[in-house]
Amino acid sequence: MHDGLKKAGWIGVGAVIGVLLSLNVSVFAQRESRLPIPYEDIQLLSAVFGKIKSDYVDPVSDDKLIKGAINGMVRDLDPHSDFLDAQAFKDLQVDTQGHFGGLGIEVGAENGVIRVISPIEDTPAFRAGIKAGDLIVKIDDTATNGMPLNKAVERMRGKPGTSIVLTVLRKGVDAPMTFTLVREVINIKSVVSKMVEPGYGYIRVRKFQEDTGADVARAIKTLYAQGPLKGLVLDLRSDPGGLLNQAVAVAAAFLQKDALVVYTEGRTPDAHMRLTATRDDYLRRGSDYLADLPAGVKTVPIVTLVDGGTASASEIVAGALQDHKRATIMGVQTFGKGSVQTILPLGNDTGLKLTTARYYTPSGRSIQAKGITPSIVIADGENSSNRIREANLVHHLDVPGAAGSAQGAAAGDAAITPEPAKPDTGRIDTLPQRVDFGGPTDFMLKQAMNYLKGVPVIASAAPTQPTPAPAKAR
Repeated sequence: MHDGLKKAGWIGVGAVIGVLLSLNVSVFAQRESRLPIPYEDIQLLSAVFGKIKSDYVDPVSDDKLIKGAINGMVRDLDPHSDFLDAQAFKDLQVDTQGHFGGLGIEVGAENGVIRVISPIEDTPAFRAGIKAGDLIVKIDDTATNGMPLNKAVERMRGKPGTSIVLTVLRKGVDAPMTFTLVREVINIKSVVSKMVEPGYGYIRVRKFQEDTGADVARAIKTLYAQGPLKGLVLDLRSDPGGLLNQAVAVAAAFLQKDALVVYTEGRTPDAHMRLTATRDDYLRRGSDYLADLPAGVKTVPIVTLVDGGTASASEIVAGALQDHKRATIMGVQTFGKGSVQTILPLGNDTGLKLTTARYYTPSGRSIQAKGITPSIVIADGENSSNRIREANLVHHLDVPGAAGSAQGAAAGDAAITPEPAKPDTGRIDTLPQRVDFGGPTDFMLKQAMNYLKGVPVIASAAPTQPTPAPAKAR
């Protein structure tokens, strides 16, 4: 399906470019635009260009002015559209492979501020105590105010073994915080798995990379080699997304053949896709690694764990499993990144990363600025008031339905105004400050296991009134 398109997702990790997006790299992007040119506006742009060239206090190169104009024009559209120079193109390829030199931070830009989306487990940033929501105000001796995201990324990346100093502002802390970090080769193992106890498996997807689908298939086979499963926990917490075809592969591992996983809608023919649980929609080359999965994986009860860092491709998986009633979603509201970006080549190894579509769950729900709502709300042990979500980003796309979208209305979507972040209630004080995903102190994993066993679940909203689990978990 759509052989001319390479469907991908791009998430900045380890101080990388971009924030929480699904990416669609199109070879058809060179087509000429036939829209009329706004002559008076072009004249105004030319006049500003000329005045800067003639009157600005210091000489400015044409290249700097042109690229600045392009960056300003694109970044005013939405948080995920951007102009890509040659280095950004290179970073795009490196990120999806899952290894690079850096710090281990997912970062985004908001209104001229560099904000930490999430630190990556077992990286310099994670070990140093960098937290989601931190504002990076200085890199070494250079202030970041107004610094383009790709320039901040370039400064934070570097040769492994070299040092860097980040100055950070944190909510609730009066004085700036300084972190001295040593860059490392960041190798992100996208999938980890284990048998929690006999008959109950655990698979965590940290990020959707080139081999994630194959790695999940391998994990499933390893678990079933130890005996039939009574239940499975699929952990998508703090997974910022990644390659779209790999999200389709992971969902397809648990869904029946040809089940709809996600579809997209936009203004151009290329922006309309329907991706299903079929090899043509997740496999780019090689043999079908999902073809010989144990039959039980299609019916085993599943709990999928999500949090405010679950975004983009991971929201696609959660939404598909929820709509097909293949998993009970447990956790807190997800990030809400429901748009598709297309890479439009511009020549000279540059390109335009442009938002071209919204994606929808199989039942027609848009995730944009809303996220996936868990069936069971459980505190994630993180300080949720520091979590930034799509709806908090300046210039984020409207929720479908607010502007009369027929599809949005059909799906029951409506415009929403995000509520101010509130501290979690309940048994947060019994949890570690940072969640040890899959570890012995993982509160949410314990609740997932309770649910699968039919034991009452302790919900964050009402800790003294446990949520009863059904006699048989679905």
